Amino acid sequence: MSSQNRIAVVSGGMGGIGTAICQRLAAEGATVVALAHTSEEGNVADWQAQNGDFEVLCGDVADQADAARMMNAVVEKHGRVDIVVNCAGITRDTTFKKMTGEQWNAVIDVNLSSVYNVTQPVWEGMLNNGFGRVINISSVNGQRGQFGQANYSAAKAGMHGFSMALAYEGATKGVTANTVSPGYIETAMTAAMRDDVREAIVGGIPMRRMGTPEEIASAVAFLAADEATYITGANLPVNGGLFIH
Repeated sequence: MSSQNRIAVVSGGMGGIGTAICQRLAAEGATVVALAHTSEEGNVADWQAQNGDFEVLCGDVADQADAARMMNAVVEKHGRVDIVVNCAGITRDTTFKKMTGEQWNAVIDVNLSSVYNVTQPVWEGMLNNGFGRVINISSVNGQRGQFGQANYSAAKAGMHGFSMALAYEGATKGVTANTVSPGYIETAMTAAMRDDVREAIVGGIPMRRMGTPEEIASAVAFLAADEATYITGANLPVNGGLFIH
């Protein structure tokens, strides 16, 4: 696999999975720009010191104008964007009966609308350049649904619908669009779970363990590679057998 001399942008780049994706794409030869939320700005220097001196742009990918500002800044500096990895995501879990409009909109805006906001400013450039990789980090719960996650499941399912539509539009231009759907992954969020909850989750996974951020990053690197030309519109599950479809 190779992404040598490619320009990659990873939204949610300072998160657990996002960090692993930044590191793996850099190892494959890409120049990587991480997009982080404005609230993370104070942590950028420490994150860079621990994970790699990646370029970081801070803003709000849920805001169309702000996402365009960041993406246009990347193009202005580097000349183009070859790889977009949409990894930004939040949860606001509650049963649908109790879900507020604010909880619904927050998750849809960050998890789904951001995919449009980040990709649209560079899509035409990819088509014109004859190369592009759009990789959307969805979730097993976008495939099977989950109690208390109507907002999250809807957004994550929508991400793959977006991938499939773009796959048709980019197919003759050398631009692919694919989805990676992780299961439960070892991150700070899952590490903070109560032991009994964690054990119940792991007990339901055929491989009897959670995945690692590096395993998600490996799937992304595979789809981002120059050699992955003939794969588009796919949803690659990385879930240890939790959901087999």
